[in-house]
Amino acid sequence: MSYRDELVAAALKARESSYSPYSHFRVGAALLCSDGEVFDGANIENSSFGATNCAERTAFFRAIMAGKRDFKAISIVGAPEGEDITSICAPCGICRQVMAEFCSPEFEIILFDGKDITVRTLSDILPDSFKL
Repeated sequence: MSYRDELVAAALKARESSYSPYSHFRVGAALLCSDGEVFDGANIENSSFGATNCAERTAFFRAIMAGKRDFKAISIVGAPEGEDITSICAPCGICRQVMAEFCSPEFEIILFDGKDITVRTLSDILPDSFKL
């Protein structure tokens, strides 16, 4: 099994921990550090929607708190609660900007539609990102 397949499996498992009582859209993510360690995350919603945290950022913030700063790839999966995954779940703009803060333009975003894996780079999904 490739690291991409393993990350998709980890993201699918992380999705089970989603707290999404408002949107009922469950998302899981698995972030691969360059040293091989994986940090997972799930979306965690709040009735004050601005306080909601996406699965991708949950994974990144857990890794960053553990002292990690070198990342290789992230897998993201999502679908409505109780439904099979049938399309890709791409990261939102805020998550893309967080990725740009910590990752190279070649950082891989691994998306799964329930059958096939699609791989994009950060520069593919966030061209001309904001940097100080």
